[in-house]
Amino acid sequence: MAVLLPYRDDYYLWNYLPSVAAAVIFLLFFLALAFLHTWKIRQTGCKFCICFTIGCFFEFIGYCGRASAHRKTDKLMPYIIQSIFILVAPALFAASIYMTLGRIVRSVRGEHHSVIRINWLTKLFVIGDVLSFMIQSGSSGLMFNSSTVKMGEMMVTTGLFVQIISFGLFFVTAGIFHMRMRKQPTPESYVTDALWKESLIMLYVVSFLIFARSLFRVVEYIQGQQGYALQHEWTLYLFDSVPMAAVAAVFFWRFPSTLVPPPVSHEGLILNGRK
Repeated sequence: MAVLLPYRDDYYLWNYLPSVAAAVIFLLFFLALAFLHTWKIRQTGCKFCICFTIGCFFEFIGYCGRASAHRKTDKLMPYIIQSIFILVAPALFAASIYMTLGRIVRSVRGEHHSVIRINWLTKLFVIGDVLSFMIQSGSSGLMFNSSTVKMGEMMVTTGLFVQIISFGLFFVTAGIFHMRMRKQPTPESYVTDALWKESLIMLYVVSFLIFARSLFRVVEYIQGQQGYALQHEWTLYLFDSVPMAAVAAVFFWRFPSTLVPPPVSHEGLILNGRK
């Protein structure tokens, strides 16, 4: 029978015995979504979604670590694996989400409706995402030592705030573009085969879920090792695992494979009034 053991002296990595059943459910789910996304990329050639697929594999690896840790609460490696991979996976989701907005704009030739110049739109958000990823992954290693855990928590919180700010600006940018397109739709928006409206709604949903999850993580790290969130396993699954599983499923359901600009001939027909 598994028991909670200290890592070193009286320092515990875990405040509870991690559930094997819950971990297995989510590792299987993310493994399935990872293969489904891989298949979709091979079918459609949407290479900008590779980051999202890697994020699904990261989640899978993280929950493998949690399942393994059930009988190894005194071992550092399972704790490191689950902590880092589950923490940073949403940053990889975000990279593909940011790139999707740029493709939505181009699919309806709505560059003039974007509040940020289209050449910089994806780059700015991805740069913020990479910064968040590097801060979170780089500082996670500090949390496995009792003498540096506070510094690690502070740095991870900083990385999460970068992610929250990026998503806040992303919401505003996508919302302004959407509002302008509703007021002054481009001719291409009527003839394109791209499901740009549905893709925008998908972006709102997955972005909100990641935004809310990041807020939870901030609260978790601000509370610290003795806080309620890290003392109870159900908070992780309710506010992180479930939302990220929903993100992976929704993104696959509304996979952005149709987001290509319409043929020039369509544009010419409309502009010349001969549709």
